[in-house]
Amino acid sequence: MNGSESNGLDHLFSETVRETMNASVYGAWRSIRDAEAVPLSFGFPYPESFPNEELVSAAESLFEYEGDRALQYGGGEYADALPEVIVERARDRGMDCTTSQIHLTNGATNAIDTACQTFLDPGDTVFVEAPTFMGALRLFRNYGVDIEGCEMDAHGLDVEALADELEAREAAGAALPKLLYTIPNFHNPTGVTLPEDRRERLLELAETYDFLVLEDDPYGQLRYDGAEPPPIRALDGSGRTIRANTFSKTVAPGVRTGWIVAEESFVEQFDRINAGGEPSYTRGLIARYAEDGRLDRAIEELCVGYRERRDRMLESLAERMPPGTTWSEPDGGFFVWLEFPEGIDAEEMLPDAIDEGVTYLPGSFFYADEGGTRNARLSFSHVSPAGIDEGIAALATTVRAEASAVEADD
Repeated sequence: MNGSESNGLDHLFSETVRETMNASVYGAWRSIRDAEAVPLSFGFPYPESFPNEELVSAAESLFEYEGDRALQYGGGEYADALPEVIVERARDRGMDCTTSQIHLTNGATNAIDTACQTFLDPGDTVFVEAPTFMGALRLFRNYGVDIEGCEMDAHGLDVEALADELEAREAAGAALPKLLYTIPNFHNPTGVTLPEDRRERLLELAETYDFLVLEDDPYGQLRYDGAEPPPIRALDGSGRTIRANTFSKTVAPGVRTGWIVAEESFVEQFDRINAGGEPSYTRGLIARYAEDGRLDRAIEELCVGYRERRDRMLESLAERMPPGTTWSEPDGGFFVWLEFPEGIDAEEMLPDAIDEGVTYLPGSFFYADEGGTRNARLSFSHVSPAGIDEGIAALATTVRAEASAVEADD
């Protein structure tokens, strides 16, 4: 029996699993994953960016100093030092925190899951940006909550539309959110960044309507243009913000190490439900690697490589895409958000794009309900500049053919 065949025990799967088995997104994801095409779909770092030699050097010095402690339960001094490394870096970004406000996780997704375990009950209401990170949507669904999408515009979450929605819900006696999930910097999938005044307004609404803000910031240090707005956590005087972050984008995904910055009383609960899960060896390795400015220098080099790829994608889109196609122009991160001409369904067009030699993620994957049918997320992070040109050329050919077919049908 191969991995795709049923063994007759599918009826034992949970309702949550059965729902995902039937979701179109997973079938499409398999076709994208297995395609022999330029992968503009994956939000992966490019392999040449991995600090292989530096991590080998850090590992050697870690074992020289720590010995067997580096691999023991709990790790050694460097593993214990990682929260202080995180605190110093958080303070550099305007967050006044201590190690008692840091909870280590197995990446940012595990940080989101930890917040869900701590605060959400089945039937609670969670607000998300529409669109938003599909991995977060999956987690929220697993907890049986009601997910409500919030309007976005070219500057991110539309906080005045949010205010209107909250006011209307309160007046009608409808459920208010317990938590609002946001990606304020270089949003996944749209690439936009939330301005400081909107961050402040969001916090005002959180206090007025008594909900938490889950701030997910995996891309914030990958800025190529402009000044960084203060983190929402740095602006928060009420302690409602839970900030999730990760080393996956600044070191490598394989280190599987992230963290939460939150109120000490929250961190105590995180520690109780999620204690001991993060690998102590990796904690020590990252702490050793971050010494002597190596991590900061690596981030500067990453920004150079990603800026080149971002610029190449925007130039290639401008040169090749047919009229009626629009896209975001991010100041950092990994993603560009496309809107195709009227009448084109991005999910339906995907097989033709794969045949032409390119993959992307349809916009509908990033919505809790209906939405994004004309949109697609493109990632410039994983592909070489030449590969980006090749992929955009293939996409433009596909869009032209689809637009012609739509016009002929009309």
